[in-house]
Amino acid sequence: MSGHSKWSSIKHKKGALDAKRGKIFTKLIKEITTAARLGGGNPESNARLRLAIAQAKAENMPKENIERAIKKGIGAIEGESYEEYTYEGYGPGGVAILIEVMTDNKKRTTAEIRHILSRMNGNLGEAGCVSWLFNKKGYISFDKKTVDEDKIIELALEAGAEDVASDDNVIEVFTDVSNFENVKKVFDANGMQYIVSEISMIPQTSVKLEGKNAETMLKLMEALEDSDDVQKVYANFDISTEEMERIAAGK
Repeated sequence: MSGHSKWSSIKHKKGALDAKRGKIFTKLIKEITTAARLGGGNPESNARLRLAIAQAKAENMPKENIERAIKKGIGAIEGESYEEYTYEGYGPGGVAILIEVMTDNKKRTTAEIRHILSRMNGNLGEAGCVSWLFNKKGYISFDKKTVDEDKIIELALEAGAEDVASDDNVIEVFTDVSNFENVKKVFDANGMQYIVSEISMIPQTSVKLEGKNAETMLKLMEALEDSDDVQKVYANFDISTEEMERIAAGK
């Protein structure tokens, strides 16, 4: 299981994101606005907007907030315009990191990303230095304790998912990006409650971390995700579930 996906699942299960609801809304509004600006305000013909709206609804964002963000995107009302960039770099132990941002000031964002990385044993790299280690996939994860694993596998294969993997705690389903929505709809139709459902960058290889490096890596993930300009962070670290939960609990 990829490190950042496992970390996201643990945070969702523990409700650790509740305290950051406002920040999550801000990031989702940026995504909805940008998706509407680039592909139009009709979710039926704009897959990126459709996914962004679904994610916003999953976070219980009010309908009027979603509608306002779409109107900003299509220019019906005034609003900020954001540009998208991807930064690449390294974390503790040589972990590869991809950072997706939306910003109205690239110079400010670059300086902030560099500062966060450098103070947590990481560094900003050149374009292309780590992106080749990741593949873009649809990703859906389930809490193993609350679903029937055999049923998940059956539905995933029927819907054309590429792969299903599991550990002691989580079941993961991987799909081609073009088939992600179809697989998600099948799970929804069968009442299968997932923890995470997103288009993600899945690492081909991983770097095992323990002890201080593991703790610093997760602090780095938190710091990057807390940045207002950062939308998504992907990394190829491998930290045991037990250690992640210990760190998440602040022990």
